[in-house]
Amino acid sequence: MQEPTRSAARVLAEDAAYAGDRQFATTLARGLHLLTCFSPARPVLANKDFCRMLDLPKGTVSRLTYTLCQLGYLRQGSPSGGFELGSATVALGYPLLANMGLRQEARPAMNALADHARASVSMGIRDRLNIVFVETSRSRRARSSRTADIGLSYPIAATAIGWAWLAACDAREREATLNEIRVKQAENWERHGRNILRSLEQFPGRGFCASFGDLRPEIVAVAAPYPARIDGRIVVFNCAMHASRCSPEQAVTDIGPRLLEMLRGLAA
Repeated sequence: MQEPTRSAARVLAEDAAYAGDRQFATTLARGLHLLTCFSPARPVLANKDFCRMLDLPKGTVSRLTYTLCQLGYLRQGSPSGGFELGSATVALGYPLLANMGLRQEARPAMNALADHARASVSMGIRDRLNIVFVETSRSRRARSSRTADIGLSYPIAATAIGWAWLAACDAREREATLNEIRVKQAENWERHGRNILRSLEQFPGRGFCASFGDLRPEIVAVAAPYPARIDGRIVVFNCAMHASRCSPEQAVTDIGPRLLEMLRGLAA
């Protein structure tokens, strides 16, 4: 009796805004949300994990994982019988990356800045309320417990690169995004809202945003938007350094201006 009741729900909690929207494909949305359950810390998941994480009944999850396996988006290869992401997920993102010529153009300059700052330098675009990296360079001398890489995603609300994206928005888009953060990520807004607004106030004078341990206490970061939209999309860059190697003052007086110089060179 329980499964029919639960499966009758039109949408997952994350998609509550689409409840009653007949154009919204609920089954497709569930399958895509299932794929986003994976992370570097959770590379293998079982059906019971998806049931718990998505609050879906076992029968629904079994059908989703079976279908995704048949299409190559999942593979069932672990000794425990759990699922891993399949190669089709990589192929899916390739056209997006291949058509962003700025990635290839920016690589040498990103490498140079990463080596100077002993840091990681990344290029990102918006994914709902996150910024996802589409290119990254990392100095061999960088010190970090987590390696920046393509596909890594961070909240807009908690990061300098997210604040830089907000700074590049027009007023209407910025306010709509901030309202969405207030509603959907109330904890992030409570924790970071004051710093978001302060950073947006400082942006016109600096040209970049700076974060001092907001997401992770050991990380200092500066970020700025590319001067022009690419195919209508705001593109943002950051430089993230370990706090033991870069003080907040150095980030603002040296690394931030160097990041802006890099972007001006790319846009010239």
